[in-house]
Amino acid sequence: MMKLSNFKFTRRAMFGLVGGVMATTAALPGFVAEAQAQTTLRLAVADPGQSSVGRAASRFAELVDEKTSGEVQFQVFPDGVLFGKDQNAAVNQLGSGALDGLILASSVYASFEPRMNAISLPYLFKDYDQLQGYLAGEPGQTLLASLDDLDIHGLGFFIRTFRNVTSRETPITALEDFEGVTLRTPNNPLFVQLFDALGANPTPMAFSEVYSALQLEAIDGQENPVEVPWNNKFYEVQNHLNMTQHLADSYVLALSNNAWEQIPEEHRAAVEEAAAQMIKEHDAEEIAQEEEIIEKLKGEGMQVNRFSDGELEKTQEVARGIYDQFREQIGSDFMDQSLEFVQNN
Repeated sequence: MMKLSNFKFTRRAMFGLVGGVMATTAALPGFVAEAQAQTTLRLAVADPGQSSVGRAASRFAELVDEKTSGEVQFQVFPDGVLFGKDQNAAVNQLGSGALDGLILASSVYASFEPRMNAISLPYLFKDYDQLQGYLAGEPGQTLLASLDDLDIHGLGFFIRTFRNVTSRETPITALEDFEGVTLRTPNNPLFVQLFDALGANPTPMAFSEVYSALQLEAIDGQENPVEVPWNNKFYEVQNHLNMTQHLADSYVLALSNNAWEQIPEEHRAAVEEAAAQMIKEHDAEEIAQEEEIIEKLKGEGMQVNRFSDGELEKTQEVARGIYDQFREQIGSDFMDQSLEFVQNN
């Protein structure tokens, strides 16, 4: 056996080796071009792969593959596996380039960019058309551009359906029904202030702890779009779905600036087109499926409650009373821009 210490590369041997590799790859048409052109990035998602957002991530990856003829590809990693299920940490990792891509709720980004809270001002939007117009229009573009300061390249927003309260024992059909109900909320001051104003006992908690807390009756309920209690089987530990529709949220599809720069310039427009197409498809599907999920929750034994006559208006008045508490945080100019948009659309 030849000892490594006795083996010496001569310049002629080295050039011969390189020439042999080039000759081999030349015999495989397209090999060198494909190896150089293909960019593979990892897209992290907090939700399960079969959830609405998980399917959106897979659809985006599929469209990018199609539109770039396979030269840019995304691998989807659901369930928060790439960031230890710590969503705030995920934003930091995206900004640092430790994550290539991320789909996460805008309410999480609000901890880093306070203007994101404008999306979740309670009862700001009257319907999904208005919400979609806001996210796709000038206010949404302002928010996407703000991510540049975090070294994040925003590709677009897609909607979540409005958030609703589930509860174990208390049906919520009137403003006074919120009184004393202990509700899990995200760790976001806007959510806490809202339910405090309504008379509930808001309790910030990591989402991973919610099912156990509901099961152990440490909390009375939680609030989320209807897909969340369905996907996470909260119907096993909650009896009431209360259609409060108290605020909107959305998802942000974003890449690290580092990942964006890795995508060849000639394919960046195709990636943006893939994002826009996915968002259009997802939003239509999300809205259509809301009623189907409500029926599924009813089938699992949950009682669906809606506000009695006049109670929605009373609840909206109290909820909108917290707007001024967030004017300085969101920024007076952007708050006014948001309010003006919904008044005119």
